[in-house]
Amino acid sequence: MGIRRSIISRIAIVYFVLLLFGVVVVFKMVSVQQIKNERWEKIARNLSENTVIVEPNRGNICADDGSVLATSVPGYYVRIDLAAEGVKRVYANESDSLAYYLSRFFGDASRQEYNRRLNEAYRSGNRGFMLTPRKIDYTELQKLKKFPILRRGRFGGGMIVEQENKRITPLGILAYRTIGGLNKGAYGGVHGNIGYTGLEGAYEQYLKGEDGISYKQNLSGRWVTRTEIEPRDGMDVITTINVKLQDIAESALYKQLKITNADWGTAILMEVETGEIKAVANLGLENGDYYENYNYALGHAGCYEPGSTFKLVSLMAALEDGVVDTSDVFDTGNGTWRNNGRTITDTHGYGELTVKQIFEKSSNVGTAMVITSRYSSRPRDYVDRVFGFGINKPIGLEVKGEGQPYFKYPGDADWWGTTLGSMAYGYDSKMTPLQILNFYNAVANDGKMVKPHLVKEIRDKGALVKQFKTEIINPMIASKETIGKAQAMLKGVCLYGTGRTVTSEYFDVAGKTGTARVAKGNTGYSGLYLASFAGYFPADNPKYSMIVTFNNPRNGYYGASIAGPVFKEIAEKVYASQILMENVPGNNSDEELQLPDVKKGKSEYILRVAKELELKNVRGLPETELASVIREGGEIVLGDDNITPGIVPDVRGMGVSNAIFLLENAGLHVKIKGIGKVTLQSLNPGEKCRPGQTVYLTLS
Repeated sequence: MGIRRSIISRIAIVYFVLLLFGVVVVFKMVSVQQIKNERWEKIARNLSENTVIVEPNRGNICADDGSVLATSVPGYYVRIDLAAEGVKRVYANESDSLAYYLSRFFGDASRQEYNRRLNEAYRSGNRGFMLTPRKIDYTELQKLKKFPILRRGRFGGGMIVEQENKRITPLGILAYRTIGGLNKGAYGGVHGNIGYTGLEGAYEQYLKGEDGISYKQNLSGRWVTRTEIEPRDGMDVITTINVKLQDIAESALYKQLKITNADWGTAILMEVETGEIKAVANLGLENGDYYENYNYALGHAGCYEPGSTFKLVSLMAALEDGVVDTSDVFDTGNGTWRNNGRTITDTHGYGELTVKQIFEKSSNVGTAMVITSRYSSRPRDYVDRVFGFGINKPIGLEVKGEGQPYFKYPGDADWWGTTLGSMAYGYDSKMTPLQILNFYNAVANDGKMVKPHLVKEIRDKGALVKQFKTEIINPMIASKETIGKAQAMLKGVCLYGTGRTVTSEYFDVAGKTGTARVAKGNTGYSGLYLASFAGYFPADNPKYSMIVTFNNPRNGYYGASIAGPVFKEIAEKVYASQILMENVPGNNSDEELQLPDVKKGKSEYILRVAKELELKNVRGLPETELASVIREGGEIVLGDDNITPGIVPDVRGMGVSNAIFLLENAGLHVKIKGIGKVTLQSLNPGEKCRPGQTVYLTLS
């Protein structure tokens, strides 16, 4: 019995302890949720209100040689802590003056309205009232610091400055639609400025970086910001765009648009072997002039019936199927031909023509005769062969918004008796200029179709993170025999046919003119045209392929006379600046290769790149944030580059991104001309400067 009582007593004690523990746990839960709820809510509110996201520097978008196409420079928002003790002491006497200065500075509201907003925020004890209705630059920030109340500084005047980088394109509208833009309102507006279009949107994950976190604390009446997590800056996107070639393309396109008064035009230049897009110009009519307002080269608005440039696809299909040869003859008569109730016409009556001549003279009648005579009883074979070339699928370029190619198929509700003949010479189908060019590029590339691309590398502070190599879509779109005949036909167009005016005296061109009527809604074709020229050069050893397209030109409409001159001008300038220069003796001498072209810039970046590339001829350990660069004999010597407030910095030899950042933080407005690195600056280094002065930089 004694043992039993002992066991029962021990169990009772255990139960009592557990019960007591349970009561304590329940009490604490109730205490946390109810009794101390107000305290925890205050802590949570304090964390929420005083935690600040630190924005990282967005990565640069660069041309193929490192020239900056898009970069970030600092912009600012200003708030005021209206509950700060220093503000309370002077608010009654100076608030009206502050409202006056703000109204005069921003011009968006009256002094009375600013006064009303300030008073309302002051009464509510607002500790972060926004004073700036827009982002301001460094020069404007310095002016704002002199306003009443704010002139007393961060602690005496409650001034809170928030830096938010602004995105700029140093080269203006050059490749602007390809670069793309940011949109603070995207995805509900909760993610800040994010890449939304073009390369900015496509490579957002690399460019954006990672936010940091800081925390504001009130220590003895002073607000102190403590960084908890450092932001990680975005990576740089190195594109395939060549600034010089881009400028050539845009200038030639713009000049012809002004002459023809077309609605829009686009020009795309691509490297044949790699698929690298070296230039893509998109100019649309807006307020009486032409701007980069839409990506016509790739997007839905540029997706039209291709017209005569599609004849290459049709005749290659027939050649590949073996149902016709380039020497076969067709009688095109007087240039009109009835096909299932529809009249097909040519600009001239050519009579008997070989298939090669049909292509060279761009005969609609001849092309329709070839395809209908061979495929009328089996149209699926023709369409399947066309689809076998891969042109019925989107290219899948990294930039969003690609237009969907459209083709009818036998058996569809809208496949009519006239569809086969119309499709043969580029109607009843839709393609973007880039999709057409991709097919021509495959022919130039001896049948190998590669995927066009706009980016070749991702770099993080100079270190290679990712490389984009050439992607092969189809190793051989057709037999060698068919490709050879297609190349001969394209060359013949520029020697004997509609493209004779495009041929250069310096090299041969291979290509095809295109003149397509544009349907106006459901009302049919009514005088609107799409003029284009697609091809490659030099014809016998293709280096570049190109397409030029004009929509609704008003002073003429033939592809040869509208798009042809632009193709020729771009091709000749590219040939002179790129192909010929590759063969100039001494351009790639060992002496030049041994001495790298190092620009002035951040010391950390230069030293890191030199170390990773194992450059033996770079020496010096600068202690300043920015490094000077001096060439001494066969070495690059790095030195200190000290910056003094109120003195014009020396930015010669710097890349444009570092130069803009340095000068704007010195309070100067920057204007840029040219491309490359800074060679001249209008304000001499070492001179005294005043905030707001403009400095002009010449790049080369």
